Amino acid sequence: MTHDPATGLALDAAAQNLLFKEAYTTKSFAPTPIPEETIQAVHDLVKYGPTAFNQQPLRVVLVRSDEARERLLGHLSRGNRAQSETAPLIAVLGADHDFHTELPEQFPAFPEAATRFYGDPAVRERSAVFNGALQAAYFLIGVRAAGLAAGPMTGYDAEGVTKEFFPGGGHTVLAVVNIGLPAEGGAPSRGPRLAYEAVFSTR
Repeated sequence: MTHDPATGLALDAAAQNLLFKEAYTTKSFAPTPIPEETIQAVHDLVKYGPTAFNQQPLRVVLVRSDEARERLLGHLSRGNRAQSETAPLIAVLGADHDFHTELPEQFPAFPEAATRFYGDPAVRERSAVFNGALQAAYFLIGVRAAGLAAGPMTGYDAEGVTKEFFPGGGHTVLAVVNIGLPAEGGAPSRGPRLAYEAVFSTR
């Protein structure tokens, strides 16, 4: 593995730009469809992101049909509907509270310990939401790695979205994400970010 001598990062400049420096959240999309194979490639890349006990509570519903889109739009805040109307693909990200049933398979070294630890439903739900959010962040970076823009939103009726897309219950909706190629000329101005000194301290 080689590192950029200027930054000390293992990612080359092109990868840094693709994933972070030149990537942006767009509200305007080109109509190009996003094939299933692309999203599967994203999953196959980001599923290796670290979580506690290797748990994988993230569940994703891909909204492709006009009928499902209309049902989703009815639960979005007014300011979010226009961008979701034109996004080629929408993903509803949720955290499965019953992720622990898969832990013996995912983490066979400690099935009994994992079962005991996650026996409390409240503990399990908190863990699902936290680790699902980690996975959601990996998913956004994976979408960027595919050369696409990802627009995560939290402006929605959580109860309504849950009933529509996770009708069996036992899930927490984490975000609704618009996915697609940015429209020509649709890049917004870059918003400010905190400086290193404002974020990091040393003890």
